[in-house]
Amino acid sequence: MDFKDLVNFDRLLGWFSVDMGIDLGTCNTLVCVRGEGIVLNEPSVVAVRKGTNKVLNNGNAVGWMAKEMLGKTPGSITAVRPLKDGVISDFEITEAMLSYFIRKVNGRTRFYGPRVVISVPSGITAVEKRAVFDSAERAGARKTFLIEEPIAAAIGAGLPFVEPTASMIVDIGGGTTEVAIMSLADIATCESVRVAGDDMDEAIINHMKKTYNMMIGEQTAERIKIEIGSAAQVGDETTLDVRGRDMISGLPRKTTVTSEEVREALQEPVSSIIDAVTRTLERAEPELAADLVDNGIVLAGGGALLRGIDKVLHQATGLDVRIADDPLTCVARGTAIYLEHIEEWQPTLESDMDV
Repeated sequence: MDFKDLVNFDRLLGWFSVDMGIDLGTCNTLVCVRGEGIVLNEPSVVAVRKGTNKVLNNGNAVGWMAKEMLGKTPGSITAVRPLKDGVISDFEITEAMLSYFIRKVNGRTRFYGPRVVISVPSGITAVEKRAVFDSAERAGARKTFLIEEPIAAAIGAGLPFVEPTASMIVDIGGGTTEVAIMSLADIATCESVRVAGDDMDEAIINHMKKTYNMMIGEQTAERIKIEIGSAAQVGDETTLDVRGRDMISGLPRKTTVTSEEVREALQEPVSSIIDAVTRTLERAEPELAADLVDNGIVLAGGGALLRGIDKVLHQATGLDVRIADDPLTCVARGTAIYLEHIEEWQPTLESDMDV
């Protein structure tokens, strides 16, 4: 059977499965289906029996069900986030999570597994790529392709990245921030830093410890960031009541924090992101840099929703900065568009047959 026959056979199998794109994120996993768009958006969290890696509820304690357990589990149960800094930190649990999502979208009655396009950080190693391939294959994928997150984000944001002009994307996720300048359907220069939304949450947790002697959980820190967090002052300063555990007495208590002090706490991770952007711009070819004077920078990912992040990036670079439409789903939408052109673009993707 020659290559053309293999391609035709693969297309035939496509009638019995659902091709899907997966934004495998540190905080959330989004799944889109060819021709349908995003069909699943759930937290990247799995609840397991402690010491066994056995997923609770017959393998269904994944996503929203598991996130509700974070920080509230008894000693016999652990709620785990199997990805750290954008890459797999627990192989078995990632496989169980992917299997659940693929099964939920593909359906139990399908005879063949789907072809899957998975977005990955641009800076991951060959070993980390192999872990993604293996997890997807063992979770039921028929064939797996990898797409770098900046490319998927640029496609999802509608940037003209295939044209001979510079497009710049800053994708601030949960575990990594991807900064890339693209032209002619490829990355000209990029940087992937493992500073993103999780580090902002950690900065808020540390601030509450140092300032108020109070321990708070990840979900509370995320709520503070979303409700009153900012990178620059925008509008009136606000306050928020925060509940946690007193580090001295060990008892539950409540305190009030201000948006000003949260902004100060977020200064370090925000500065790291700004530094990554300026370093990437300094490495750009002069003609590409010239294009960016007109084209500016586009922000994607959940971190793009932090108030004032566009303002501080504009002050640091002097370039126009805008936030993509629905930045949380940019990468997932990019994989969906790639799926629409998978026959045409398949040779440009890295597949499990290449490693």
